[in-house]
Amino acid sequence: LNVDHPDIVEFIHCKESGGLVNFNISVAVTDAFMKAVKRNENYKLIHPQTAAVVEELNAADLFNQIVEAAWKTGDPGLVFIDKVNEQNPTPHIGKIESTNPCGEQPILPYESCNLGSINLNTILKDGEIDWEKLSKITKTAVHFLDNVIDANAYPIPQIEAITKANRKIGLGVMGLADLFAKKKIRYDSQAALDLADKLMSFIQKTAMEASEELASKRGAFPNFKGSIYDKAGQKPLRNATVTTIAPTGTLSLIAGCSSGIEPIFARSYIKEVLEGEKLPEVHPEGIPTAHEISAEWHVRMQAVFQKYSDSAVSKTVNLAHDATTEDIRKAYLLAYELGCKGITVFRDRSKETQVLNIPPKDSDTRVSDLICPECKTLFKHEEACTYCPSCGYMRCY
Repeated sequence: LNVDHPDIVEFIHCKESGGLVNFNISVAVTDAFMKAVKRNENYKLIHPQTAAVVEELNAADLFNQIVEAAWKTGDPGLVFIDKVNEQNPTPHIGKIESTNPCGEQPILPYESCNLGSINLNTILKDGEIDWEKLSKITKTAVHFLDNVIDANAYPIPQIEAITKANRKIGLGVMGLADLFAKKKIRYDSQAALDLADKLMSFIQKTAMEASEELASKRGAFPNFKGSIYDKAGQKPLRNATVTTIAPTGTLSLIAGCSSGIEPIFARSYIKEVLEGEKLPEVHPEGIPTAHEISAEWHVRMQAVFQKYSDSAVSKTVNLAHDATTEDIRKAYLLAYELGCKGITVFRDRSKETQVLNIPPKDSDTRVSDLICPECKTLFKHEEACTYCPSCGYMRCY
């Protein structure tokens, strides 16, 4: 909901009374609002139909309410809507007012998401990035995603029309934390930011080149004329966007890698999926987990990927249970300063039911007793040390 909507206060607090359980919510904040927050000034609530000024609120006070609600419930997040529209590739077609449910894809009315992710856990060769392999994967993925637009069956004509007119695709990554672990790089380090910068800038450049190549064979996306790319020296593009960082929650489970650009959530945790099914996950020791990484490093990593993403970045700043409202305030402000298009935070156990859960220390079930951290085979044992029956990995407790 827009920050100037008359119902904004009720919206901010709706999760506190148990509403909208299966939805993520965010407040679309403007540059003018963020300036008013810093200056402790009032701003106006505007009726969405009549454009009449309904009321004035203090921006700093409302921002405090957003922060406190996020501390209590994990919602709302923020969408920096002016930043989103700064990089709207087709402003002549319309203004972007919303995103898809996870926030990584700013979209016009009726636009669809067409996303794919490269598993970075597979691109090392003798301990180094195999840039040739990454280039081949990126180009193939762009070609594949462009094909999907034409092969897809659309539920209604409006979706098909705008999807084929802009041909937006979103190639992203997953397995980043796995790559860092293999390279023995801490997630919360400048070395990690530098590698992320190098990786995503390469993917962005290669994906754009692939889209240019497709345009030379198949033609530019129909709304190219008048787009931000329609300028001297710019080759036609097949796709209005080529890169997006999605959460890959289910994809990463299928691929057996860490999700999106997130750090490892915990060394052992339980993922609760549809119908309450619980899936145990285990990762090797020695890797900094999401709750051991400060909010600042979470946001800085997101900002690096945003720099090289046409669309947006889905990332959760996972915070420990004892995180403060000030931690959340600083994360929100830093995300805005660093040019992110949005931000989501989640303080552990701020909701009764959450997707990822760390088993309590006194729990009878130790996840590491049930699943091999190497090959993910489920098994039970009673000895202090045991071998995985599938891959032979030995684990001692």
